[in-house]
Amino acid sequence: MIDGKIASIDGWPEPAILSSLSAGERAAQLAEVSREVRRSVVRMISAAHLGHIGGDFSVTDIATTLFFGVLRLDPANPNWPERDRFILSKGHCAASLYSVLAMRGFFPLDWLETFMQPLSILNGHPNRKIPGVEANTGPLGHGLPIGVGLAIASRLSGKNWRTFVVLGDGELQEGSNWEAAMAAGHRELDNLIAVVDRNRLQQGARTEDTNRLDPLADKWTSFGWETIEIDGHDHAALYDVFTRPGRGKPLAVIANTIKGKGVSFLEDRVEWHHKVPSPEQVERALEELSR
Repeated sequence: MIDGKIASIDGWPEPAILSSLSAGERAAQLAEVSREVRRSVVRMISAAHLGHIGGDFSVTDIATTLFFGVLRLDPANPNWPERDRFILSKGHCAASLYSVLAMRGFFPLDWLETFMQPLSILNGHPNRKIPGVEANTGPLGHGLPIGVGLAIASRLSGKNWRTFVVLGDGELQEGSNWEAAMAAGHRELDNLIAVVDRNRLQQGARTEDTNRLDPLADKWTSFGWETIEIDGHDHAALYDVFTRPGRGKPLAVIANTIKGKGVSFLEDRVEWHHKVPSPEQVERALEELSR
């Protein structure tokens, strides 16, 4: 941060260059970007007096690894036909996505200061008017069906771009996800990767108290997906699983995360699904994220 504003990520290497680094060097760089993204989210939500900071923090390492280390994209040409596609199905966590997109160069950093302000393009849920956003999301259960369609389109056009969809675990209570999963498994869409942000909390309660999801991995496997469980805050593990080649099946990555990850008083607390930190809490959070 510079004078309370978000610092740019100058000179960030393209994924092809990042792949040449050692696993430790690559993970260290991605971790630094993730810290900056979380600091950005704190300031955005504090200024807007609105947001979903807990889920923003749990998904940050996933989004950072994808946009800064994995996805084929061109920020100067967001509609490049050969780009990989990314859909944030848990669209209420837009602050983290906007921060990643701005830091990756899709739009100016000062746009982040307008988050959820009147007439701002950066509203509370992603919108395709924003450079780098592939689909309008917010109503839960829509992202994976769209992702299946995109994966089919890639195959029909003879292209090799991939589609990544990040879902909330509470969102999996929507039946449309399982219809889409069934279709993807049947079509063996190995160019489709679903990433479940498995923080085990949703608005108001724990997922397992609301509508039990476990055994979650078995469910995805039974629908014809290859399924892998990893630490969703381990940048090296995330990078490795996201860069593995397709194996004839769609891939479901269950990323075990902590809601509010990175700030002690936010972590694993259900009330921080949709809560705005006080000025004192903002300062404490920024201090913790500077260590």
